Amino acid sequence: MDKRLLAVKKFLDDKLVYYHHPDFIAQDPISVPHRFSRLQDIEIAGFFTALIAWGSRTSIINSANQLMQLMDNAPYAFITQHKPADLKRMLSFSHRTFQPTDLLFFISFLQAYYQHFVSLESAFAAHLKTDDETVEAALNGFYRMVFSGEYPERSRKHLPAPFRGSSCKRLNMFLRWMVRQDDQGIDFGCWKQLKPHQLICPMDVHVARVARRLGLIDTPTPNWKTAVMLTRKLRIFDASDPVKYDFALFALGVIEKWV
Repeated sequence: MDKRLLAVKKFLDDKLVYYHHPDFIAQDPISVPHRFSRLQDIEIAGFFTALIAWGSRTSIINSANQLMQLMDNAPYAFITQHKPADLKRMLSFSHRTFQPTDLLFFISFLQAYYQHFVSLESAFAAHLKTDDETVEAALNGFYRMVFSGEYPERSRKHLPAPFRGSSCKRLNMFLRWMVRQDDQGIDFGCWKQLKPHQLICPMDVHVARVARRLGLIDTPTPNWKTAVMLTRKLRIFDASDPVKYDFALFALGVIEKWV
């Protein structure tokens, strides 16, 4: 590792020590799935929270908690046991461009899915090989699974996929939550078939801006190619857990507003 990268690593490691702490949970959308202990509740709460992760963290948390309340604060039981009349209350929910039509579609998908599978992990892991460098195939396969039947055309924009060029920030964040083994108890690490070294760092405009300033990427555009480029650099710092640096990059861009 050259001196420049060593300096960047030390800088990010210092930020990681400061921000990668259980206190991070309360002010972050991950606080929503942290309300639950059952695997299926965690993954459903995490999935919906990630789907609506646009805007300020406060607004995301408020909307996600509102949705959990509409699901009687028992998301797995609601998904698997609700009656048609129970869905009427969902018509009151929206978050930015995520509308009731989208919510009802994803509820329907999950209801059908959990009739056949124990965990949402299978929907991703089924498309991934153990020697795959990244979760790209898992994300593409999940997207095609979700939209394999009838669906509202408008709902496609709420589920990103690498083959569509997206950085997949929200789904990569969700996978970080579910897969990463966290010694601070922030990420859950409750999925075992996907591996932490295969994860891709969640990238939005803030993370891309910080990564470019640090010389980790050469373009500020937050697309899939750039997210992979960033993650490969982060693997130089930690080959087994590259996305732990998401805490530092996010904090620099959003909390410290580093430019």
